Amino acid sequence: MNIQIFGTKKCFDTKKAERYFKERRIRYQLIDLKEKGMSRGELQSVARAAGGPDSLLDPNAKDTQTLALLRYLRPEDRLDKLLENQQLLRTPVVRNGAQATVGYAPEVWKTWA
Repeated sequence: MNIQIFGTKKCFDTKKAERYFKERRIRYQLIDLKEKGMSRGELQSVARAAGGPDSLLDPNAKDTQTLALLRYLRPEDRLDKLLENQQLLRTPVVRNGAQATVGYAPEVWKTWA
């Protein structure tokens, strides 16, 4: 199992995801989105697994103007804009190979073990 957690150090749900994997002694890699964002391939893989770019968006993001703009872009252009503005991602994004979840989802992570 190769778990990657994409999030920020200040995000409460990211901390809960870390705690979930620590308590079960499952090794994971934490990637801080403020220091190093997702690559295009990682973002595409997560979007496919999660159900498209719209499922990655945080409706409570602080950048409301870019969030509104994303809703009016063509679906194929949304991923590019989201790659530029990763602060709009709902965190944590947890990957296990080709599988991925967005947000705190221990019920899905349980099936990965």
